[in-house]
Amino acid sequence: MRLRHIKGAEEQIAESPYVIQDPQGLKGKWHEFFGNQNPIRIEVGMGKGKFIMELAEKNPDVNYIGIELYSSVLLRGLQKRSQLELSNIYFMRIDALELADVFDAGEVDRIYLNFSDPWPKERHARRRLTSREFLARYEEILADGGLVEFKTDNRSLFDFSLEEVKESGWELLVCTYVLHHDKALMEGNVMTEYELKCSNLRNPVHELVIRKPNRNAE
Repeated sequence: MRLRHIKGAEEQIAESPYVIQDPQGLKGKWHEFFGNQNPIRIEVGMGKGKFIMELAEKNPDVNYIGIELYSSVLLRGLQKRSQLELSNIYFMRIDALELADVFDAGEVDRIYLNFSDPWPKERHARRRLTSREFLARYEEILADGGLVEFKTDNRSLFDFSLEEVKESGWELLVCTYVLHHDKALMEGNVMTEYELKCSNLRNPVHELVIRKPNRNAE
């Protein structure tokens, strides 16, 4: 998908009080940054930010960090953020490859992956955010018992993800190919902008929830 670049987006992001400009300097210090010991949850590839901002509004006792690489997309999220009175959410413009440079071991409680780029060509499989390479990165920063929640409408990516989870030894807690038809799972479900479109078009949404493996028990 080609994204239209917004002139001046980088400058506005650099000046925004809602964007963490030097996240590497906060590694191991995120609770100090937020000024509390509340759990820290991150969304990798937050898009325009509807999902994570709604979570932050509903859960003031949780700290949220939205991660988005593309400046023009992040800028749209900042425009929404400026209209909210919240103290528990910030954004970062980094590549997901840098997660272990930004967060210390066990510093993150939960990771959200919503409708990530499927990278359909086989030679790009390692770039998929649910590949075993990325699962290993998540394992580095997640606390014991930490979760990854993943939603997509791409069946091939979902099936690929299930295989990667199995091969990586993560515990599969939730797996559904028809999230919007499951009343129990839909209770409290927060939708992204794209998920709303899927719902309106009646396209099936798939979801899995996995738990960080306990390597000490092996």
